[in-house]
Amino acid sequence: MRVLLVGAGGVGSAAVAIAARRTFFETIVVADHDPVRAERAAAGHGDRFVAAQVDAASADAVTALCREHRITHVLNAVDPRFVMPIFNGAFAAGADYLDMAMSLSRAETGVKLGDEQFALADSWSAAGRLALCGIGVEPGLSDVFARYAADELFSEIDEIGVRDGANLTVDGYDFAPSFSIWTTIEECLNPPVIWEKDRGWFTTEPFSEPEVFHFPEGIGPVECVNVEHEEVLLIPRWVQARRVTFKYGLGDEFIEVLKTLHKLGLDAVSPVRVRGVEVSPRDVVAASLPDPATLGARMRGKTCAGTWVRGLGPDGQPREVYLYHVVDNEWSMREYGHQAVVWQTAVNPVVALELLATGTWAGVGVLGPEALPPMPFLDLLNAYGSPWGLEER
Repeated sequence: MRVLLVGAGGVGSAAVAIAARRTFFETIVVADHDPVRAERAAAGHGDRFVAAQVDAASADAVTALCREHRITHVLNAVDPRFVMPIFNGAFAAGADYLDMAMSLSRAETGVKLGDEQFALADSWSAAGRLALCGIGVEPGLSDVFARYAADELFSEIDEIGVRDGANLTVDGYDFAPSFSIWTTIEECLNPPVIWEKDRGWFTTEPFSEPEVFHFPEGIGPVECVNVEHEEVLLIPRWVQARRVTFKYGLGDEFIEVLKTLHKLGLDAVSPVRVRGVEVSPRDVVAASLPDPATLGARMRGKTCAGTWVRGLGPDGQPREVYLYHVVDNEWSMREYGHQAVVWQTAVNPVVALELLATGTWAGVGVLGPEALPPMPFLDLLNAYGSPWGLEER
């Protein structure tokens, strides 16, 4: 296996550190628009890692780099505005493809998350190639949990609800998101999607239906709200349930900041002219905040991603469970030198790559994680030293 990793930011750099301890691949080419950042991510991990420069907005550039390095698999670790050029560039090069966020939605035209990729599924199938989409933590591990619950824990499912919460703090900052603010704005200010069996997909208001969800391992109660997320678009395609939702524990302060950015137009991606320079307001916001990859030494606490499922167990009796994965920032910094949120996101595509390398996972077309057997993934995640948990509720 020869991998092109596009993006050497927080998640990409963490993926390098995780993969460096595994033997399933021959080479990983770490590519970024900033060659210095790519070199920094690859440095110190051995000669299986090669740094390169790439324009992620250019499918032709991705294709050329794949061909130059005889790439078999492309892992997209940049924000979702670059999904389609990387997706198309990998296809043109004859490589398989993985990402952690799917193509963007456009509410004004009814285009949902991932629609652009699923529209090309027949082409990928005909070519015998695999695009494994949404294989981070959320989406990703959360989808694996949904499939595991359907296969092993339930005879009927009323609701699959992905719930994400944390008790992380960052010393010295009043406001310092632990993940890409560009992606966070995209997720949180778009209309959230809900799926119901009798209604299909529909949208609701941002930050709607607040609920207090109790997270395990000392995190405790966190208020969660509806947010647009890929799981709601993926899970119903392969897992039978009456309702699928995604809620994120943002907190009142974070929500107010996002609402203020929206009111001021600072969430916009279209450039505006400032003193003769064209600049995207959202890019200005991102540039004004600390890089999430640099926050690890100042972070405290744990982050939890998981899937809450309720319905009937195999015995026909009511059952409710929460399948989850917790990462303690102190542990991820000590073991890998990367903060908890980016490490938790990065470990899952590396696990998936190993399953593909060994032939344990295989498929063609555009697939979500829930289209593949869950147990090999969950077992290998344990083997990576990052166990998952299950709570009966």
